[in-house]
Amino acid sequence: MMRKNLFVEFVLVICAVFSVFSLPSETFALQKSLSVVSQEVSESDGIPVLIKHLPGWENIRKDATLTNNINDLRRALGERAIFDLVDFTGGTEAVTAPYQEGKLLIIEYPSPQTSVEADNKFKERLAQVGQSPPIFYRRIGNYNAFVFDANDEATANFLLDQVKYEKDIQWLGTNPFLFHRAEREFVVQTADLFTSTFLLIALGIGFTMFAGIVAGIFYFYVREQKRSTMATFSDAGGMTRLNLDGLTPQNSTDRLLND
Repeated sequence: MMRKNLFVEFVLVICAVFSVFSLPSETFALQKSLSVVSQEVSESDGIPVLIKHLPGWENIRKDATLTNNINDLRRALGERAIFDLVDFTGGTEAVTAPYQEGKLLIIEYPSPQTSVEADNKFKERLAQVGQSPPIFYRRIGNYNAFVFDANDEATANFLLDQVKYEKDIQWLGTNPFLFHRAEREFVVQTADLFTSTFLLIALGIGFTMFAGIVAGIFYFYVREQKRSTMATFSDAGGMTRLNLDGLTPQNSTDRLLND
């Protein structure tokens, strides 16, 4: 009996050791392939959160490159026109992965301020270099995302639309977009108010015209019904009239029928 219990305990220990070394093997292999230890990793599996924000990350995580070094980006993507603007100081991280639509690069900045500053620099540089070769860019939260080697803008947008920034942005100072956001909300609310007022007035005018037409038709119909019941007559000049103005012509009675 004791031998049986020892055997069962031995089997359980072997299974536990095997599970430890087999289940997270992909995670260990992924972390080994990464050139940098991310500042933010998932508590469940230890995979960097930035990698999990890649579109379809489960399928391309082995080909993903997480780094905080510009040389790693050059090795993964080659020389690009915006690489000299990327500053990895202060905790900035980047991840890149190849897709059928193109090569995706996501740069995460530690604060909205630095992301906005980089956004302005990137847009200015892209306006200077043009689209040869084409570089498609979009700022998503604190992510500054690029798509290289895409066939067209629609294909790049399809890939960028799948990038989601699932974090709360808290500005350390005054939000620089606060005025623009309030201005936009004011414009939208004013436009909605103008549209609703115009539609209400148009509906009121239309209803009034419709009600007037219906009332007019009904009144005309009632008058015609009353007129149809009235007897028609003609005095044929036989009635006595007062010709006070002297202008009423005298009807001739020669051709009237006698009683």
